[in-house]
Amino acid sequence: MVECSRRGFLHWSCGAVGGSLVVNGAIAGTTVAVPDGAESPGKPFRFCLNTSTIRGYKLSLPDEIDVAAEAGYEGIEPWTREVEQYLEAGGKLGDLRKRIEDHGLRVEGAIGFPSWMVDDEEKRRAGFDRMKLEMDWIAQLGGNRIAAPPAGAYGPPKLDLNAVAERYRDLLELGRKMGVTPQLEIWGGSANMSKLSEAAYVIVESGDADACGLFDVFHIYRGGSDFRSLRHFHGVSLHVFHVNDYPANPPREGIQDSHRVYPGDGIAPFNLIVGALREIGFCGTLSLELFNPDYWKDNAVRTARTGLEKMKRAVEGSMGE
Repeated sequence: MVECSRRGFLHWSCGAVGGSLVVNGAIAGTTVAVPDGAESPGKPFRFCLNTSTIRGYKLSLPDEIDVAAEAGYEGIEPWTREVEQYLEAGGKLGDLRKRIEDHGLRVEGAIGFPSWMVDDEEKRRAGFDRMKLEMDWIAQLGGNRIAAPPAGAYGPPKLDLNAVAERYRDLLELGRKMGVTPQLEIWGGSANMSKLSEAAYVIVESGDADACGLFDVFHIYRGGSDFRSLRHFHGVSLHVFHVNDYPANPPREGIQDSHRVYPGDGIAPFNLIVGALREIGFCGTLSLELFNPDYWKDNAVRTARTGLEKMKRAVEGSMGE
């Protein structure tokens, strides 16, 4: 049995794994441990709502949790700014956790923007402090993952990836203390960490068994990586995968977050994407992350439910079901 993390994994097989790159010490073709709560071999993925999908309704976080549950999701991926707004309004994390659990949901991850990656030491220290605070919030909500994007380093200068790997290793060490794993996220339009190859380099060079990636259909496309490159990761190095789609126009170089569409409504090659995820043994969570203002003209529950139905349809169609 190959361990994929020191925490939060059940020791059962999701099936034999193909794939090639050795990440987290996992060897292609072995039986792997899978994320806590992952589904059976017949249903390998959990389905989650990233709250960006319904952000235009300007709901409170408790209301977004209700929407996710009513729409039929198994998990929720909130933004830490929403947690902060909830706390500033006098809310208690214990009450929020109970609401989540009463609905039968799980906090699959969280999206924040601390500047942990930057060269500026003072800003980086502040970024680590902020990450520690946000990790504490997520742990109190019952979650154990948080995004670690190239926040603060969206534009140039280009960072030294060896330095980024060291900083990511330090962030992973902080995460172990907090009980929350930071997932290295790519942003397709960024001058730093925009490609799968850059993420692979940092994951490997960190030398840390808990290193993992947070990838996204839109960002992989926007950054110019080939979806076939997903086959060079190991499934245990991916816990959450963001799902969305993109149209043929505008062209890749000019596409924006607001152009994201429901899975299956664009030109993303889901047969290739889902096939690659299954081939590498990914048994984690698929999280719907959209920012399309056209969808916010409908009812919030219908928007979330439509996204779930289309996500499942795109996945199941790619699995030949």
